[in-house]
Amino acid sequence: MKKEVKDTIIAELGEKVKEYGHFYLVDVTGLNAEQTSALRRKCFQKEVKMVVVKNTLLQKALDASEVDFEPLYEVLKGNTAMLFCNTANVPAKLLKEYTKDGIPALKAAYAEEGIYVGADKLEELSAIKSKNEVIADIVALLQSPAKNVISALQSGAQTIHGVLKTLGERPE
Repeated sequence: MKKEVKDTIIAELGEKVKEYGHFYLVDVTGLNAEQTSALRRKCFQKEVKMVVVKNTLLQKALDASEVDFEPLYEVLKGNTAMLFCNTANVPAKLLKEYTKDGIPALKAAYAEEGIYVGADKLEELSAIKSKNEVIADIVALLQSPAKNVISALQSGAQTIHGVLKTLGERPE
């Protein structure tokens, strides 16, 4: 491969790392062409971009980044695919449902500004809440006291209405 082509690939990988907030490094050793295509289709459906990369070029792209990705370098061996996404837990859930016999296996991930190394972190990564899920939880918590107050006021109004109705129907 020519140096110009390598430089282009390194620059493109660097741009993807900046563009997407999260990425996963996955070991795709053992996947045949059909299985790889199926994984790519599932990634596309979940809005995850899958790119198979050379480890040396990936390391150079990560070196050029402002973030210190040094803990990820130890897993850059064998066949590596990168899964880029904007929601941290989507690739983890995809890998969790897709993984059979440890293929494809999670090598490492950079999600929510944290570095996770090892296949044992898949459960932890799939439990990360997305920004929209956190906002929904906060809104639900904020609405709960307001609903209680409204409910109490409405029940009080019903009670007062019942008492007035009873008094109004009473013969004098």
